Amino acid sequence: MTKVVRFHKTGGPEVLQLDDVSVGDPGQGQVRIRHTAIGVNFVDTYQRSGLYPMQLPQAAGNEAAGVVDAVGAGVTDLKAGDRVAYTGLPGSYCEQRLVPADRMVKLPQGVSEEVAASMMLKGLTVHYLTLLMLGYSLQFRQYSRTSPVYGLDDTQLKKKKKLRP
Repeated sequence: MTKVVRFHKTGGPEVLQLDDVSVGDPGQGQVRIRHTAIGVNFVDTYQRSGLYPMQLPQAAGNEAAGVVDAVGAGVTDLKAGDRVAYTGLPGSYCEQRLVPADRMVKLPQGVSEEVAASMMLKGLTVHYLTLLMLGYSLQFRQYSRTSPVYGLDDTQLKKKKKLRP
């Protein structure tokens, strides 16, 4: 059994409850991950409130990082022990879960699970808005490991395209 924060009806934070659920073995194309960090985003409140309808009961959250602890048939890019992160998969407020292997991003050394869990949605949003919407290319580099913005050097982007701060 694993702990999961779910809501069985829509509403405010008072509808969240801690449930025990069974997590089986991964199936074809899946991995089972043990979460070590979970991202919290405003969209989580939209889903819980009913503004964005979800099938109930629903585990809260959409973004997390953790360690692969089992691999299903057909998965060749991941193995037990790999550190991974993801976004866009409802149900992340839990200790352990099954997820599609092809939605996992392997974490490089130097990127903590806490940073990865907190930046996937935000990082992809920045990528979308700058590259796809505005046509700018980004230059990535590592800030210090203690920086709240780890990986994107927005100063280089501004200088390159003469954007105002």
